[in-house]
Amino acid sequence: MPRKPKYPNPDGVSKATLKMRLLKRLKCTTKFERELWCEGAQLVAGVDEVGRGALFGPVVAGAVILDPKYRIKGLRDSKLLPKDRREVLAERIKEHCIAWSIAAVDVARIDQLNIYHATRLAMTEAVRALNPRPDCLLIDAMKLDLECRQKAIIHGDALSASIAAASIVAKVARDAMISAWDPVFPAYKLASNKGYRSPAHIKALNEYGPSPLHRQSFYPVWNAASPQEALAFMLEEETTESSKEVEALIESAND
Repeated sequence: MPRKPKYPNPDGVSKATLKMRLLKRLKCTTKFERELWCEGAQLVAGVDEVGRGALFGPVVAGAVILDPKYRIKGLRDSKLLPKDRREVLAERIKEHCIAWSIAAVDVARIDQLNIYHATRLAMTEAVRALNPRPDCLLIDAMKLDLECRQKAIIHGDALSASIAAASIVAKVARDAMISAWDPVFPAYKLASNKGYRSPAHIKALNEYGPSPLHRQSFYPVWNAASPQEALAFMLEEETTESSKEVEALIESAND
């Protein structure tokens, strides 16, 4: 018997388009949080990652404990929100939640561990950085090696307000990190593609080769031309301020 497709595709459109159509139909609520609160959970944290499919830069995870007494309107999957709205919501989340944190795993660890385990590591570190510590986790389709009650939710960032909040905080932080590298590596158009695959990004990879901050284990990167040789000097001389900005973003999340 032929396998039933995950997403019905009568129009023959791409899988990415089908997934976006599905996500837009899903409603983001506090249903899962309310169930846990009613069962006695006090501190429910939503956990999500961004940058898993990127070719450049770290994978970043966010963790957020929402305040049950304060409703933040407009929470939904960060991919469905325009940039300006994400940034407004990220500030609102930080101001009114009980706790929030972000954690990043760099390209060297991604290449060493693989992206799945690097993602789990980023999520785990984000949860550990929360203060106070949560007593229950809502996670976007993953389980972590933590001694804490957990519920994995498929498409969680489009269904759970806490997971959506975590995705927004992580997305805004990662976008800022990648944009900080744009003037250092202008050929890759990082400010516009945020390190993800795009025609301009792939063209630059094939023309100039990957930078030291590209994920060497990802096919479009290792299949590109030889790595750039001049970048060691560029990284030493031109990225001091950018590196400080990236470090400050992580430190500010965990203060």
